[in-house]
Amino acid sequence: MELTSQQALPVAQQIAWEALNDTAMLQAAIPGCESLTPGEPGHYDVQVTAAVGPVKAKFKGKLRLEDIVAPTSYTIHFEGQGGAAGHGKGHASVRLESTGPHATMLHYTAHATVGGKIAQIGSRLIDMAAQKMATEFFTQFNAALEAKYGPTPAPAAPAPEGLLARIVAWLKRLMGN
Repeated sequence: MELTSQQALPVAQQIAWEALNDTAMLQAAIPGCESLTPGEPGHYDVQVTAAVGPVKAKFKGKLRLEDIVAPTSYTIHFEGQGGAAGHGKGHASVRLESTGPHATMLHYTAHATVGGKIAQIGSRLIDMAAQKMATEFFTQFNAALEAKYGPTPAPAAPAPEGLLARIVAWLKRLMGN
């Protein structure tokens, strides 16, 4: 399975980076995450309950961060066991790009393989479940960012005089004056 997408985050790049390394924020945002426990630097134990089609299981796994370039990017390696439901492993590349003083674009590409009962469900259903989890994660993560850092300030509206002057100038050009 491969999943590539991007997501707008309503905070500056440094804040986004700190949030992506905050285990409490991540645990609250990851669907079904029961625990996310740091170990040695860049290593985490994770426990997640997930459902893929008719298969629901509690997965215990490990996450490892590599290729860390703060506050821009890292690679996450993951592997997990779900007992009789199966297992999965893979990696994800995450890159942050500042798009404004209070805006960051998160780009990601995830590659994963699964085995066991989950693999028997079919790639289309697995892809749909992964996309649904990503959507739920970013919905929760963005809500947590806004709760902690406040809503993104709205862009300043142009002054009415400036807008009126632009309309008049446009009308003059249109009429050839």
